[in-house]
Amino acid sequence: MTPSARLQAAIEILEQLDSTAKPADRFLRDWFRTRRYAGSKDRAAVAARVFAILRRRAALGWRMGDARPRALGIASVLAEGAEVDALFNGEGYGPAPLDDAERAVIASPPPGEPPLDVQGEFPAFLESELRRGFGDELLAEMRALGERAPVNLRVNTLKAKRDEVLTELQMFGAEPTPYAPHGIRIASGEGLAAIGRHAMFAQGLFEFQDEAAQIASLLCAARPRETVLDLAAGAGGKALALAAEMQNQGAILASDIDPARLAQLGPRATRAGASIIRTGAEIAPAAFDAVFVDAPCSGSGAWRRQPENKWRLTPARLAELNATQDLLLDQAATAARPGGRIVYATCSVLPCENEDRVAAFRARHPQFRAVPASAIWREATACQSPPGMDAFFRASPLKTGTDGFFAAIFRREA
Repeated sequence: MTPSARLQAAIEILEQLDSTAKPADRFLRDWFRTRRYAGSKDRAAVAARVFAILRRRAALGWRMGDARPRALGIASVLAEGAEVDALFNGEGYGPAPLDDAERAVIASPPPGEPPLDVQGEFPAFLESELRRGFGDELLAEMRALGERAPVNLRVNTLKAKRDEVLTELQMFGAEPTPYAPHGIRIASGEGLAAIGRHAMFAQGLFEFQDEAAQIASLLCAARPRETVLDLAAGAGGKALALAAEMQNQGAILASDIDPARLAQLGPRATRAGASIIRTGAEIAPAAFDAVFVDAPCSGSGAWRRQPENKWRLTPARLAELNATQDLLLDQAATAARPGGRIVYATCSVLPCENEDRVAAFRARHPQFRAVPASAIWREATACQSPPGMDAFFRASPLKTGTDGFFAAIFRREA
């Protein structure tokens, strides 16, 4: 593919991403499967441009006064300092030549300083909500959320020790995570595909999981012989972590409304040697020592991994998520036995999905007492306490070097 053809491919992909809910990385994979003419360098170049545009969509759209994919493509070329006419020349499979209106915009950059949402690369409607969460550090936090994320792994202690896996992954620059005791961090994402093909992954010795999610799993303080409910389990990453903490003794029920996602857990559990996990059973009331609620959310804490999600979020969708979060917490309250605990977690940095939901839950269910996350962390692990571990656990790339995350713990008194 020529440079112009690669650019046109990126524009077409961005156009199609606007009409799908599929994650960008998965969409790119499927898109290239039907275009075998694109070589590995072509795929890498197109993907790099797509993600670069998604990460800087607000600034690129502001530069052109237009957030449509073609305008974003023009702005991305301008930002690189490349010759726009050389790429927008209408030749071969490249984009059509610039029109007069586009040339006028290129010749007259917008005056003044960009607004805060453009500087921070976030939807404008979220400014007040992000200000609630971050205060004066909003811009620094959002810029950290715009950086590329490292690869994080969780060593499966049912099969391996962290030092053993670290030794085998030294070729990738693997290092221990600073807080999660079973975590490994690889700074560059370049070797992601190779790590996924590694024999140790195939043997179930590690899973891909961000350090903040590992920390949240530890805050469940799951112990051997307990009965645990993983509510909204998805593909089961937290259930696998909980099984390891329980030394594969006890019982974990994983539940999710999406059967396709939950179906992924069976093969993963087999690979991990986690035999205590089951799915498909009814949730009995007051039957669980612990209920882990990994609630569906905006995913704002993971924007550095999936930048497309910030541009898909709307006020209406956020309101729907809040209602779902309340519903799941109410289900968890019914499932927890007296003396049992609930861990409510999101990969969100928005207070309306975190502190607000906690306050509403406590108002509806006064029989649950909040337990400081810092106290649970001291009981569950001898590791250094991460920043943001207080009454709740609040993580962000700027503070903890992890994805943005939130966790709160409650204990049922009666």
